[in-house]
Amino acid sequence: MTRKWNANDIPPQNGRRHIVTGANSGLGAATAKALAAAGARVTLACRNQVTARAVADQIGPAATVAQLDLADLASVRAFADSVDEADVLIDNAGLMAVPFQRTVDGFEMQMGTNHLGHFVLTSLLLPKVTDRVVVLSSLMQYGSRERFDDLNWEQRAYNRWVAYGDSKLANLTFGRELARRLDAAGSTKRSVIAHPGYASTGITGNSQTRFSNVSKLADTLRLGQSAARGALPTLYAATMPDVRNGDFYGPNGPGGMRGYPGKAHVRRAADRQDLRDLLWSESERLTDATFDV
Repeated sequence: MTRKWNANDIPPQNGRRHIVTGANSGLGAATAKALAAAGARVTLACRNQVTARAVADQIGPAATVAQLDLADLASVRAFADSVDEADVLIDNAGLMAVPFQRTVDGFEMQMGTNHLGHFVLTSLLLPKVTDRVVVLSSLMQYGSRERFDDLNWEQRAYNRWVAYGDSKLANLTFGRELARRLDAAGSTKRSVIAHPGYASTGITGNSQTRFSNVSKLADTLRLGQSAARGALPTLYAATMPDVRNGDFYGPNGPGGMRGYPGKAHVRRAADRQDLRDLLWSESERLTDATFDV
């Protein structure tokens, strides 16, 4: 990996199809645009069809818009049924630090959208994906209390930031465990994880907490990376041939906050097999999803 890898270094993606969830704004939109610029066909799988179509119009004929609401498993299954084949699935969409609410299926909204919706989507699309799955985590995983025995917040007083951290640790843990299971099954498919560092995408300014004001000030002072720069670890994970099953990528600058793509530190909890097994079994129990690995 070169130290200053950027979107111009993406290998030609002609003939390849990428599915990007939440590609209607922020990191997802930046990811889809860069992939299309490299020659890929890109499916923007989004809840907000208006903003998704606006992004697709900017991309041109290489972009397709599809309905996907990760907070509704019926929508997840309907979208998966519409897919015939793809080279890469990028589990990008997410909510951050929202007030307590539940998905259509009764899950805590952040865990339900960020992890459980993607868990089901990946289980359904994995047989149709020819190359790899990329799962988006976050530095905010370090705010998790590692309570995978209470994914729905039925045993605790709700804390929106801890809930977000739980969902992002779940993303990393899921991606690492999926990689292990793919290896054990002798599959050539890869599960890769990425995080954007601190990117000024707008998601951090919508939490209705004091952190929103801090985030908006940081964005005004341009302390965060652009969405295009924040998408680089995802793009590296999704396209480079030297990426290995289970790799975790993020910005290579101090604290992983900004910089060019590099290997990221894996939190020890994400490699604890007891936590991996607990997350997997609870995710299956809640969603009735199963993986053929």
